[in-house]
Amino acid sequence: MSNHLINETSPYLLQHAHNPVEWYPWGAAALQKARDEDKPILVSIGYAACHWCHVMERESFEDPETAALMNAHFVNIKIDREERPDLDHIYMDAVQTTTGSGGWPLNVFLTPGKKPFYGGTYYPPQPHANRPSWKQVLTAVADAFQQKRQEIEKQAEGLTQQLADANSFGFGSGEGTFTTDDIDAACSNILKQADSTWGGFGRAPKFPQTQTIRYLLRYAVLEEGRPESLAGKARTQALLSLDKMMEGGIYDQIGGGFARYATDTEWLVPHFEKMLYDNALLVVALSEAFQVTGDERYRQCLEQTLDFIARELAHPQGGFYAALDADSEGVEGKFYVWSKAEVSRLLGDDAALFCAYYDITEAGNWEGTNILRILRPVREMAQDSGCTTQELEALLARGRSRLLKERSVRIRPGLDDKVILGWNALMNTAYSKAFEATGNEAYKEKAISNMRFLLEAFNDKEGRLLHVWKDGIAKYPAFLDDYACLAEALLQLYRITSDTAWLVKAKDICKNVQADFIEEETGCFYYTPSGQEDIILRKKEVYDGATPSGNALMAQNLLMLALLFDEPAWRQQAEQMMMQLSHVIVKYPTSFGAWMLGFYMARTGFQEVVLLGSGYAAAQRSLLRYFLPHCVLMAAPGADDRFPLLAGKQAGNPLLIYLCENYACRQPVQTPEELLQLLHK
Repeated sequence: MSNHLINETSPYLLQHAHNPVEWYPWGAAALQKARDEDKPILVSIGYAACHWCHVMERESFEDPETAALMNAHFVNIKIDREERPDLDHIYMDAVQTTTGSGGWPLNVFLTPGKKPFYGGTYYPPQPHANRPSWKQVLTAVADAFQQKRQEIEKQAEGLTQQLADANSFGFGSGEGTFTTDDIDAACSNILKQADSTWGGFGRAPKFPQTQTIRYLLRYAVLEEGRPESLAGKARTQALLSLDKMMEGGIYDQIGGGFARYATDTEWLVPHFEKMLYDNALLVVALSEAFQVTGDERYRQCLEQTLDFIARELAHPQGGFYAALDADSEGVEGKFYVWSKAEVSRLLGDDAALFCAYYDITEAGNWEGTNILRILRPVREMAQDSGCTTQELEALLARGRSRLLKERSVRIRPGLDDKVILGWNALMNTAYSKAFEATGNEAYKEKAISNMRFLLEAFNDKEGRLLHVWKDGIAKYPAFLDDYACLAEALLQLYRITSDTAWLVKAKDICKNVQADFIEEETGCFYYTPSGQEDIILRKKEVYDGATPSGNALMAQNLLMLALLFDEPAWRQQAEQMMMQLSHVIVKYPTSFGAWMLGFYMARTGFQEVVLLGSGYAAAQRSLLRYFLPHCVLMAAPGADDRFPLLAGKQAGNPLLIYLCENYACRQPVQTPEELLQLLHK
């Protein structure tokens, strides 16, 4: 038995290809069928690593009786939200508007004209906890469509108009300035939501919120010493958040890498799927924490996370896979948890200390089993155990290696092996940032090879980019986030290589965004390119979700490129974008962390550092290891009139280092140490 999903490439869609439901992929065939037969459309959206998507499939979509009901009354369409995030955004907003909540699986009912009129998330096979059964929902919707068609159409029109109106939410007059008071207020508002015991922000479930952490780190460094600032508190909360995540169950203590989020306040119990983008964003935050503090724990964690990426999410042609599932053998987290008896058998004499350190007990710390986590510092544990810190660290390393080897023979979670442009670009930035922080040349080489792969594999040969790639085939026009993340990665890659080809490519990418995505009225960008015909409206996404807002990243990119290429119109556009949202950015910074990073750039301006002459590469490498967040760094053997910062300056032998800020340039110096003294004045 197979349905119309059988020829798809998405692992999520292929999971449903043998359901008795007559699933179609989103496309002309299914949409025309709905119009021809005048049937409502059932759109069911999920992703391969989604636990509750698997549950609903087992309970309902594999059930012949339920499938018969769906096939009789609906045209059934399955969508991988990671392949078509544009459709997911639209129909998720519709469900959130009507129900007040959302999530995956997302099940939404549309008119034959693709307009939503009803929806929800997971529905059980039998009524449970005030939630109707899936069969009840199907029957009620089918009856309503037949008996109350006029009301359904009116409701769909009204909801679609609401979605269109919501595109302007948050946009103000655009008047105002970027002030120190705004920077302080944003920090204060973040700290009001901070968990000062367990780190992070807000209550469970807890997400990493890396953009917020990065803002606090930046604030702590740039505002240090200013009497009225909150620099000390910002630093403490940023590092506490990273520390508690690194010590918790959200971090895979055995194999490295972070799960999607924690279901509790202590970061103990993760939702076990591992997503490429979460790990990319956390590597960036860890790299900056290591630059700020020099604490080797951050270096170790980012290295272990990148080891996980290389081991389990790397495609042999140079890209990175999307995700690992939460489930194995139909059980969430089974691959990752341990009993004390297992650990004792595997580790022998080392087991007692290993179990004490990682909170492994007979009773277990989660559902009768154990998620490894750290509750005491290694130094404190070593002192209490009568051994040196080095001896305990060696014992723990032996134990982790043995458990990782044992775990490798277990039945693995499913791999979502599609390659997504924007997520790969985030990981590219992570490798560049990790190179900055650690100096590991392998990270720089990985960033270069991955970028070459992306620019070749995702090119439609007509100058536009595509969104997703698998088995040598790329498809779907790239979305704003893809372009924005790629431009950011190219700028970061230029920073660590000084290869101006990456810089020129970043500018070209942003020109394409200006041509295909711009909304002239606001200067912001639509999520989808012009000319896309299978959506009911073009949305503007401004909130940070699991990944940074594409509009926020574009504002940052435009600020940087405006300086590097002397494009004042781009700077004005970036500032206009931010000022229109400034009131909500400052008031709700944990929802606008990436915007706050750009807002901060606009407030302080950039320090322009140019290294020209003999030995520029070594001096550049020396500077990169420092945390210089609002510093534009250009390095070359000699002047280059193509780039304003490299034009008209004298190259030195020995090296000359130029520093310009606030529209004025200092006398050039010759060593990185002299430059750092100027930067810190």
